[in-house]
Amino acid sequence: MSTPFPFTAVVGQDDLRLALLLNAVSPAVGGVLVRGEKGTAKSTAVRALSALMPALDVVTGCRFSCDPGSPDPACPDGPHEPGAFETRPARMVELPVGASEDRLVGALDIERALAEGVKAFEPGLLADAHRGILYVDEVNLLHDHLVDLLLDAAAMGASYVEREGVSVRHAARFLLVGTMNPEEGELRPQLLDRFGLTVEVTASREPDQRVEVVRRRLAYDDDPDAFAARWADEEGAVRRRIVAARELLPSVRLGDGALRQIAATCAAFEVDGMRADIVMARTAVALAAWAGRTDVLAEDVRQAALLALPHRRRRNPFDAPGLDEDKLDETLEQFGGQDDEDPDPDPDGPGGGDGGEPPRSDGDGPRGEDDARSEPGEGAEGAEGPGNAADGTPQEGGSGAGERSAAPAAEPFRTKVLSVPGIGEGATGRRSRARTEHGRTTGARRPRGTLTKLHLAATVTAAAPHQRERGRTGRGLVVRRDDLRQATREGREGNLVLFVVDASGSMAARQRMGAVKGAVLSLLLDAYQRRDKVGLVTFRGTSADVALPPTSSVDAAAVRLESLPTGGRTPLAAGLLRAHDVLRVERLRDPARRALVVVVTDGRATGGPEPVALAGRAARLFAAEGIASVVVDCESGPVRLGLAGRLAGELGGTAVTLEELRADSIAGLVRDVQGTSRRTA
Repeated sequence: MSTPFPFTAVVGQDDLRLALLLNAVSPAVGGVLVRGEKGTAKSTAVRALSALMPALDVVTGCRFSCDPGSPDPACPDGPHEPGAFETRPARMVELPVGASEDRLVGALDIERALAEGVKAFEPGLLADAHRGILYVDEVNLLHDHLVDLLLDAAAMGASYVEREGVSVRHAARFLLVGTMNPEEGELRPQLLDRFGLTVEVTASREPDQRVEVVRRRLAYDDDPDAFAARWADEEGAVRRRIVAARELLPSVRLGDGALRQIAATCAAFEVDGMRADIVMARTAVALAAWAGRTDVLAEDVRQAALLALPHRRRRNPFDAPGLDEDKLDETLEQFGGQDDEDPDPDPDGPGGGDGGEPPRSDGDGPRGEDDARSEPGEGAEGAEGPGNAADGTPQEGGSGAGERSAAPAAEPFRTKVLSVPGIGEGATGRRSRARTEHGRTTGARRPRGTLTKLHLAATVTAAAPHQRERGRTGRGLVVRRDDLRQATREGREGNLVLFVVDASGSMAARQRMGAVKGAVLSLLLDAYQRRDKVGLVTFRGTSADVALPPTSSVDAAAVRLESLPTGGRTPLAAGLLRAHDVLRVERLRDPARRALVVVVTDGRATGGPEPVALAGRAARLFAAEGIASVVVDCESGPVRLGLAGRLAGELGGTAVTLEELRADSIAGLVRDVQGTSRRTA
């Protein structure tokens, strides 16, 4: 086994290390979700934590790591006789992104269960992680049903496996740590709420700190054992402090004043439900124990809020997680000092010293006011010069002829369901019909590889005609492996939704472009909820650009959309051809994921020789390949040419107006995108 990088040798990342240590002290806090860009020591810190966890006493031979002092009475390997136990390090179990449900929760031997009535159970990763750490890298890329199973087990402290009337339950209490890069997609708000704490990590911008990171990493790579030995004393001190904090934890008092501050803070930030209050309370208690105190102070409540609330304040996937610290301090001050916690708080505590806000003045005068007065002047003479917007894009009358500044998006709305016709086999989602591991049972087939979902009736039907020749004498059914049948199920899949957005001069009226952006933003919200991948192609002037390659991060698409400038000619053919290239490459990467192309345009085509004919030929490429498509018709005014509808016909799809796109439109409840297969049926 390779020597892990020492936890105490991680440079910076104070919030990350504190959150991990608090969960080591009190696993009831509920785990940690670590969000951040790649290369920020997320995985290194998590793996290093396992070496600090205290050793465990486990029942000898128990596959479920039962505590010999209080063994699980329902343990599948029990009942355990008192006495025999062994001591081993706490485990850190990693859940890979591509893991199956059986690998996570364990699997029953269905053949033996049916033929012999024996609960032959092979434990999964949840059993391995009991009383240790379960680490999920890229947790945002896990299938939703696996995340649900994982978080349910973490909340209940037990895992249940149920197959065709055969049930197995075992204890599953672990420290849950998930890491993710938000650029690759977000977790649903319901799942975010199930993680106790969250931490945002970024790479330091301080040269000295970056130098130290590189120096330590190179030293570790040269000789891991020698590097770990140099940090052994610090590691031992932290390990002893964790043990001491665990012992002190039951003695920590959470006073009424601290509870009022917790409740007031959660109410002030309008978090949903009561989980935030409970997590904050447990975190504040753990903070006090980690500090060696038996009373929870206001500084503990403040730090608990900074760790437990940011991810619970998001109302939609485009909201950046965060907390207004000024508002937090005002709330704590308003509801503080109402019990006997600390009559004379430390002046270097919350709001002062290293942990508080920077001072508003330097003692000579109100520098903050001077700075505020100077900001408009600096901006006016800087990037926001004549003819430029705040983001530096030319405005009308500026240096960029024919280009206009980005228009803000209109308020998003709930859209109709746009789905791909037919039945796919792509990644689990919520948009189009597909054969999936979860959903309603539609039939049975012979299993390909490991049996995962038994079709009981089909299995019995297959075994019944052979009972006499197999020598059946008793009541039990003689079942062979060839008799087993896999249930085929139909559910929903996520698709690749590729937006092709016209940003030309014909769309450049700010009110009109704002409505268009609002519609695309609405569709992006819908794509987020339906677990789609999204991409964004824009066209204007003389060319088309891939503003966002296909990704699971719909908030990245929203950012690119918001800053989209408009102006110039309408190279519709170039936009369609670029979208076709994007789909061709994506099919090589993920052939099972079907595409839905959403073209947002008024249908006009200008620039170059025969622009309308070129656009028609480009559109017919999509129709020939049966790519599902929909055209969002943005044409406005009393006189309409119907060009978007004509384009939809060339694509082999349908056209909807901005008004018809709304879910509450009287045009209908659900609109399926027409594909080539439906036209030729």
